[in-house]
Amino acid sequence: MNRLRQVHWLARASLAFVFAYHGLVPKLILLSPGEQVLLHAHGLGEAIWLSQAAGVAELVLAALLLMPRLAWPLLVAAGVLLGLLVDVAVMQPSMLVDAFNPVSLNLAGIALCACAWITQELPATHHPCHEAQR
Repeated sequence: MNRLRQVHWLARASLAFVFAYHGLVPKLILLSPGEQVLLHAHGLGEAIWLSQAAGVAELVLAALLLMPRLAWPLLVAAGVLLGLLVDVAVMQPSMLVDAFNPVSLNLAGIALCACAWITQELPATHHPCHEAQR
C-alpha cells in the first residue's frame, strides 16, 4: 500500500474511531454530563432517547466511513462536525473552553475529513480514445 493510501486509511479509521467512541461511550453506555447539558440547553432535558438516537447514528456513520468505495460519508462527517460545533457555540458557549472541547476535537475531525477526501482514489476513466493512445 502506498503512502497516500496509508494516509487516507489512517484519516478514515481515525474519524471512524471518533464517531464510534462518541456515539457509544457518552451517549449509549453512559449519558455524559455534557450531553445532558446540551439537552437542557435545547429544552429537551428529559429526551434521553434523542442522545441515544444520535449515538446510534454516529455508530452508523463510523461504519460508513470504513467503506472504501463511499466518499459521501466524509462530507457528512465534516458537515456534522461543523454543525455540532456551531450548535455548541450558540447553545452552550461555556463548553468551548473546557479541556478537549468541541473546538479542538471538531476542527481536528474536519481536518481528517479533508485529508481523507484529498487522498481518496478517484475511479479510473476508461474511454476508448484513451485506450487507443496507449
